[in-house]
Parts: sequence; structure tokens; C-alpha cells
Amino acid sequence: MMLMQDSALRQFLRALGPELTGKYGAPKAILMASAHWLTPGPVVGAAAQLETIYDFYGFPAPTYEITYTPPGDPDLAAEAAGLLAEAGIEADHDNARGLDHGGWVPLKYMYPGADIPVAQVSIQPHFGPAHHLALGAALESLRAQNILVIGSGNLTHNLGDMDRRRGDGAPAAWAEEFASWVADALHKKRLSELVDYSAHAPHAMRAHPTDEHFLPLYFALGAGGAAGEAERIHQSTTGGAVCNDCYLFN
Repeated sequence: MMLMQDSALRQFLRALGPELTGKYGAPKAILMASAHWLTPGPVVGAAAQLETIYDFYGFPAPTYEITYTPPGDPDLAAEAAGLLAEAGIEADHDNARGLDHGGWVPLKYMYPGADIPVAQVSIQPHFGPAHHLALGAALESLRAQNILVIGSGNLTHNLGDMDRRRGDGAPAAWAEEFASWVADALHKKRLSELVDYSAHAPHAMRAHPTDEHFLPLYFALGAGGAAGEAERIHQSTTGGAVCNDCYLFN
């Protein structure tokens, strides 16, 4: 609904793109892992031109009329696949897939010109956090080429507990406790606990009944250098149950 309604998250994303460009220059390209591309094994998106995928259902009609069609980056996809192979992770190519809403919705506000090439890496929920940490770590060297690596998901994602009447109001107590645990674990670099978060984090199963929306965090953490600093740069909540915390790694 960020496409139709203003929110703290939308305002943050609008400011984030220019802020990153001011600090580091415009990205040469963007490599993104989204919670909305799930595959049995790793796949890199290698389409030359990205179409808008409307992979959401039951939303107002105007949301299906908004487009975001940046160029793809087949060369980046090939380089990413090569780096994964060097790390012992074989990845397939998809030369046709467009950009899912986990990708294009935030990018539409960060880089509204849709002029920065984008490639995606898929998520494999059945392989868990350690696998996605390794996926990101294999791609860390891309950052030296001025490539922005993004993990797009949610810090908590329990749609069954959402109350849309709460809007951007305060999170439910359980969601706040989970988000605070993650922040502390990242700050103190408790990587083993983070990887086994379901056994250590409070309300882990309530925060993520399924964890595909949490796994992009590990991808970004790995790409940022797991031993580096994790800076929480945004906090907001949708409907009390979906925390939109954003982190900048290293």
C-alpha cells in the first residue's frame, strides 16, 4: 500500500537514494535479493530489460497500473554467477524474468528515474539463514565496483497479526522485542545466534511464520562483510506487525 499511501517508510526510501548517491555516487548497478523470488536453487536474473511483475493480489486497481522498468544487467548477472561458483554455489540463469514487487516498489522511491541497471538473486527458504549469509559473502567484492547490494524483505512479517487501522503506529510488543533482539545481535556481532535465530530470538515464529522475508537480511549482511558494522538507519511499523527496519552494512 506504500504505492497508494504516504508512510514513514516511503519518505525514508525517497530520501535514501539521494543520500547514498551523495555519499558514494550513483550506483553503477544494483544487485538485489528479494523475498518475492523463491526458487529451489540459486538463480540470477539476466534479462536485458526488466518488466514490472505484479505479484500481489487484491489491492486497489491503480497499483496494477504503476510501472517501473529499469534496464537489466546481464553482465552483472554473469559475474555474480561466476563469484557464486567460485564459492562452491552453483547458480542458474533466468534470461526473461522481470522485477517483482519486492524489488521495484522500494526502488521506485529510491531511484525513481529507473535508469540504474538491476539484477536479482533468488531466495531459497528451505536452505535457511547460513546459506543466504554465504550467498551474500560470495558477492561482497562487487561493492568495490560501486554496485549497490540490497536485501529486500521485512524485519518482521506476520500478515495474520496485522491491523491496518494502526497504520504507522507503534509496533506490537512482540514485534518490538524481536526487532530489538535483532538490532542487539547485529551490533554485538552474535552471528551464530542470528543464524539460529529461531532458537534464540524472542517471538521468532510469530515474527516469521515462514522466514523468506527475513532471509534477505542475511544476504545483505554477508555482502556487507559479516564482521563489519551494522547501522540501523530506519525504523517504522505497518499495522503493528510488520517491522520495516532498514540496515546499512559496513
